[in-house]
Amino acid sequence: MIDSIMDKGLVHVVDDEESIRKSLKFLLGTAGYRVERWPDGEAFLKGVDKSGDACVLLDIRMPGIEGLDVQKRMIEDGINFPVVVLTGHGDVSQAVRAMQTGATDFLEKPFDRQRLLEAVDAAFQQIADREALWERAHWARAQISKLTEREREVLDGLASGLPNKTIAYDMGISSRTVEVYRANVMSKLAVANFADALRVAFAAGLGSEHKWCVGHGVGQKQDVD
Repeated sequence: MIDSIMDKGLVHVVDDEESIRKSLKFLLGTAGYRVERWPDGEAFLKGVDKSGDACVLLDIRMPGIEGLDVQKRMIEDGINFPVVVLTGHGDVSQAVRAMQTGATDFLEKPFDRQRLLEAVDAAFQQIADREALWERAHWARAQISKLTEREREVLDGLASGLPNKTIAYDMGISSRTVEVYRANVMSKLAVANFADALRVAFAAGLGSEHKWCVGHGVGQKQDVD
């Protein structure tokens, strides 16, 4: 039994808050993961060992290089680790953008222990079966076909990182109606959280802000917050 919970993989925690780094090391360590902690993006990019398999818990907002830029640099530098984004309140649009460029999930602080472990497990599972992503695209399109045209349109807007007010304005509906469509989408897709709905949307090819703007006759994303 001891061996079964040991050495489940290496997790890099990149967060400028020492308390977060300590709590994640304890939580992940007791779950059988090895943990390396980094106080900022620059230290991580300079010091990380690119070899082997690992996943990254990456804070969005840090001094110096912010999380989205760290994620871009990882791609440029050939650091091919799955990324789970850590966000504070109000950073969901940033998390959407991170997922658009390859993050596997996002978690809002304070973390739910079970949700965190599930996200890390899923990140390592992605390493184990990357080839399954091709099959996932076909499955995701089948899932999206369950939605009405308006539900699909709302999901496309959400996956493009647009706020409810902008989606409502562009579609000519109320923000409340957008929320109703969002709830319908999650029900029909049988997902427990918004991040799962986003994964289905991205796998099905939704989530292009440019296509949204062209399709709705706008030159750029409306700023209505």
